[in-house]
Parts: sequence; C-alpha cells; structure tokens
Amino acid sequence: MRILVSNDDGYFSPGIEALAGALVDIADLMVIAPERDRSGASNSLTLDRPLSVRRAASGFSYIDGTPTDCVHIAITGFLEHRPDLVVSGINDGANMGDDTIYSGTVAAAMEGFLLGVPAIAISLVDKGHENLDTAARVARELVERFKRDPWPQPVLLNVNVPNRSYGDLGPTQVTRLGKRHQAAPVIPAKNPRGETVYWIGPTGSVRDAGPGTDFHATSNGSVSISPLHIDLTSVPELEPLRQWCER
Repeated sequence: MRILVSNDDGYFSPGIEALAGALVDIADLMVIAPERDRSGASNSLTLDRPLSVRRAASGFSYIDGTPTDCVHIAITGFLEHRPDLVVSGINDGANMGDDTIYSGTVAAAMEGFLLGVPAIAISLVDKGHENLDTAARVARELVERFKRDPWPQPVLLNVNVPNRSYGDLGPTQVTRLGKRHQAAPVIPAKNPRGETVYWIGPTGSVRDAGPGTDFHATSNGSVSISPLHIDLTSVPELEPLRQWCER
C-alpha cells in the first residue's frame, strides 16, 4: 500500500514525525509537507510562481508552498506511482466544526480526495503535542482498517483525537461537524513604523456541541470521525432562486 503523508505544520513538526513513524512499517510512505507552518492556509494553491521540492535530512520532502500545493504536486506529477491513500497530520490542535473550512490539514487531505484518492485528516485536539502517541496509534489503526476493508469509493475523513492516553479513550464515534459562534474581533496593534496592523482574533466559542457532533465526542473522551464532502451547492435554494430569477 502506498501512502502520501502531508500536513500544514511543516515537515519538521513533531506531529508528522509521529504519523510517519506509526505508518512506516505497514505502508510504502512518501512524506511531502510545507517548508514552514502554513496553518490556516485552507485550499489555496500557489499560481503566481513555480514551486521547488527539496529533501530534508529526515528523508522527508518539503515544498515552499501550501499544504494543497504539496498534495497536488505529489499526485499530479512528482510521484512515480499514485498513492492509495493520503493521510494529513497529526495537527497540533483541533480541526472541528467551522474550523475545517480554514484548516490546512484538512485541505491537504481534501486535495487528495479531489484528485480521486481516499484521504484522512487527523488532529490532536489540544495544542502542545501531549499524548501525540495516542493520535499516532489511532491513525495507524484507521489505516490498517482501510487496508483490510477499503472504502468502495474515495472518501474524506476528518479525525480528531482527544488529548489523553490511549487507554483512556472512549468508544470511537462517527460524527457531524458542530458549529462555532462568530469569531472574536481583530486585534489592532502598532508596527515599528507606528502604523496600525491587525491580528486575526481567536475563534468563536462553541455554539452547537450537542450529541452527534465532533465537539461533543471529543469533549467526552472519544475519537471523532466525520465524513466530509465538497459539494457547496445549497440544494434547497435552487428552486426558490429559479423563481426569483424569473420574476
């Protein structure tokens, strides 16, 4: 089995090292990740300049671009063989609810999915890499399950792992994405020239964290697995919009 590993925290991150270490003996791995932290890059592609692929001392390859760039370049020309699976992570922090829209970790997996390759994004809920071994073990088990019983068509799974020891995890739950409140206001500051600059504020608090959501599962100690899709069409609004256009 061939697996492409990527992330958004950079090729040097503890998360990608733990992920690769957990999978190296059960698959033929290729690791291609951004050269620096590209958290929040979402699905952006670099189209205004060429990109370089370089090799680190670890054996990982890295690209001076986004997580999406990494997976796109790998699958569409850099790799000799098409991967059977893309695994992105292990992210330093949760990717749940509305956060998945901005996540570079999810975007790397999503690019594989868009190119017809099954993909998994995996994140450790709390920042700081504590219990990273738990998330790595969960990732390995999911890959082993995929090897035993492949999904019949490409699938995109968003996985969030609670920050606790493996033995303290509850039963894994299949979930939907929850919702957050509106984000906090930007934070103004002054740069050395006295000009006003703005920091993006923190994410909003959780609004929908009821049973069945990713927030609820992880807060109760369970791994959350959410199947994602990419059709942004608002189907219920199609007919009302047609009627509106015909007035």
